[in-house]
Amino acid sequence: MARTPSKMISLGSKIPNFLLPNVINDDFVSLQDFSSKKGAVILFICNHCPFVIHINSVLVKIANAYQSKGIQFIAISSNDVTHYPQDAPALMKKVALENAYPFPYLFDESQEVAIAFNAACTPDIFVYNANDILIYRGQFDASRPQNGIEVTGSDLKFALDCLLKGVKNTRLQKPSIGCNIKWKK
Repeated sequence: MARTPSKMISLGSKIPNFLLPNVINDDFVSLQDFSSKKGAVILFICNHCPFVIHINSVLVKIANAYQSKGIQFIAISSNDVTHYPQDAPALMKKVALENAYPFPYLFDESQEVAIAFNAACTPDIFVYNANDILIYRGQFDASRPQNGIEVTGSDLKFALDCLLKGVKNTRLQKPSIGCNIKWKK
């Protein structure tokens, strides 16, 4: 299993815009669809990555809890489905329904959105404030498949609690670790 770290782009970066299809309902989703948000969590995930599968159930609980507080969650899969057909849109929809994703699951076929975000792995997590400024990028928590650490989402939850309280997150932000995004050849 590959262990690719996220790139830890500069805090303060502006969120890239996007318009992508939501595989759950075939609607197109853009950032402007969430203008009343207090913040947004953009997650680069995919169906087959063991690192994503490892956090899925806790991710859904956190998304449900924080969406009720005004934080929007959006998941994006950018993998090359020609070489990784298990990440194709029809199977993305199946995974989203099986896991009861409470957020849109978008397909980035061109991979332009992953490039714009400088995403590197799955999961790759970016948190933006209400002004669309990056305030957190990094790991979900310290748990990884087979390391024996409980999945809690503690790093993401801490960042979201700071956002909701309007205070700066002063904790060290550690890179996410996961499977590399499967780039087109």
